[in-house]
Amino acid sequence: MSSTGKVYFIGAGPGDLELLTVKGKRLIESANVIIYSDSLINPAVEGLARNGAAIHRSSALTLEEMVDIMVKATEDGKTVARLHTGDPSLFSAVHEQRTLLEEKGIEYEIVPGVSSAFAAAASLKAELTLPGISQTVILSRQEGRTPAPPAEKLMGLASHGATLVLFLSTPYLSTVVKELVEGGYPTDTPVAIVARASWPEEKMVRGTLADIERLAAAANLDNPSIVLVGRALDPKATTTAKTSRSRLYDGGFGHGRRDVRRQERS
Repeated sequence: MSSTGKVYFIGAGPGDLELLTVKGKRLIESANVIIYSDSLINPAVEGLARNGAAIHRSSALTLEEMVDIMVKATEDGKTVARLHTGDPSLFSAVHEQRTLLEEKGIEYEIVPGVSSAFAAAASLKAELTLPGISQTVILSRQEGRTPAPPAEKLMGLASHGATLVLFLSTPYLSTVVKELVEGGYPTDTPVAIVARASWPEEKMVRGTLADIERLAAAANLDNPSIVLVGRALDPKATTTAKTSRSRLYDGGFGHGRRDVRRQERS
């Protein structure tokens, strides 16, 4: 089956419409059909649609119903903007949609977006990788109805001591804390939870593995939330540690665009 239309899977960002990419915004404005995750994406995105565009909210649709809309639109030569929260490469269910489109010979493109993980880090004013503290970031989730592969249980991931960013895990916070501590994170490891990162109603709490459950319950955090764990989230540790300074801008560190500068001894 051939079609003249095209489907764009677009990362719509974490919530703030100004965090849409320029390309994503352009495609939304020009699309004939828009399908978006209305339970997670700012509904103001509908205001970007062109006059006459058909808008479908995906929370009430099944996979087959969404794909059917895409197929019929592209067969009519129309452009479809399928919007996903954050970036489509993370927990988006794009794979199952594109697989069905490929079976029907329909052209599609994936457009990256700003992940809520990075919007949360920005709200915390945190750098997730710091020299001497953490150079690895693990993106994962606590298993729920969808089981995790055996080698990717949180307890095993905790053994690395890296910065950990968890999606869709706040409802399981008690289990998260238990597994991370049993896996090797000390109880004084910094933890932050950011709910609705970049939205006007954004909330956040900071604590440690020892007290984050109590603090989160008191804050009555909404979903969706991002849980961030690791030493890189501790403002005191990162601002006082000598090892937290990057070599990139050190005068004694030369590279292709800068010669080594001799440091004067005091």
